[in-house]
Amino acid sequence: MISLAARCRVPEMMDDPNVDPAELRKCHDLLHRLQRVTGCLRAPLRCLKRFSRNWSPGQTIRIVDFATGSAAIPRVILDWAQQQRHDVRITGIERNPRTVAAAIASAPPDSRLQIVQADVLEMPLATGSFDYAIASGFLHHLDDDQAVAVMRMMNRVATRGIIISDPLRCRRLYFTSWSLFTMTSPMFRHDVLASIRQAFTRREIMELRDRAGLTYAAYYWQFGHRFLLAGEKNQKI
Repeated sequence: MISLAARCRVPEMMDDPNVDPAELRKCHDLLHRLQRVTGCLRAPLRCLKRFSRNWSPGQTIRIVDFATGSAAIPRVILDWAQQQRHDVRITGIERNPRTVAAAIASAPPDSRLQIVQADVLEMPLATGSFDYAIASGFLHHLDDDQAVAVMRMMNRVATRGIIISDPLRCRRLYFTSWSLFTMTSPMFRHDVLASIRQAFTRREIMELRDRAGLTYAAYYWQFGHRFLLAGEKNQKI
């Protein structure tokens, strides 16, 4: 019997730098479908839509996306920004070289999107170098101290606000995922279940939020048993 009373750190196969590229593409496709169904692909965008009420016409908005993966979220944001005529520029940071290659190969080049291969925990980012910092599906990969360090970094580099989205650790999500993904790619199924086992609960993420000094960021429950932690430093969502 799997216990979810405490976090269980489990390596995810898609994070392996030697992962098979074809299998990685298959898993990314499955992940994008899951993200579309649950709505988590557009969760950061919903926050930005509200934040954009305070943007000045013609203002350039700079965003950094930590652990951007295949850069699906930045592309959703940029599609919206183009429709609304917002000048948005995004830097996506991703450690895995094969994921970076897959992200670059999956869509035409876009001058508004820069994908940087680097480890977020080791990359020196200047204070106030972005307006917003995003981390979606990243925090559960970290231990508690690393998660606090990343949240503090997001607060430091972003002059306006932060957006964090991640799964919640709960039995219902675990056993639903165990049943739904039995016939999918073994790598995908393993990583989905591993993500849930090492995810945070609401109490845990709120404690980390307070340790990081992000008290302006409000907690929201999302469909699909995910949470959203987001806010602007001088505004409310």
